[in-house]
Amino acid sequence: MASELVEGKKAPAFSMPTDGDGKTALKDYKGQPLVLYFYPKDDTSGCTKQAIGFTEHLKAFEKAGAAILGVSRDPVKKHDKFKDKHDLKIALGSDEEGKVTEAYGVWVEKSMYGRKYMGIERSTFLIDSNGKIARVWRKVKVPGHVEDVLEAVKAL
Repeated sequence: MASELVEGKKAPAFSMPTDGDGKTALKDYKGQPLVLYFYPKDDTSGCTKQAIGFTEHLKAFEKAGAAILGVSRDPVKKHDKFKDKHDLKIALGSDEEGKVTEAYGVWVEKSMYGRKYMGIERSTFLIDSNGKIARVWRKVKVPGHVEDVLEAVKAL
């Protein structure tokens, strides 16, 4: 497991495929803030609400100079269907091998109805224009989260 990522620490570099047959890497966002959020699964209720929330506020994030990248372990084809179905305008990265979720420490043991399993802990990292972590949100609850992140971006 990666060491704990805290504010002021350099964000782990990453590279991964995105929806629409794209590719992205941390270095692509140099010079601008990046909202890097991790979510468990495409097309589940909480993940859908979160992605729609970021889409609805996309113009405000762009006005503040920030990019948004949502990441799960779902394959690119699933991301494409998810985006089409909900008219999402944000980029979605596919971390099928789990290297990025491991690097950011969001691949954790979870439990539901007494059953333990590994999964993504809903988390958001605000990375500043110099590639350092400006804010970390762990165990995110969806209601109000997008607005909290937007305020943090504006405060950079």
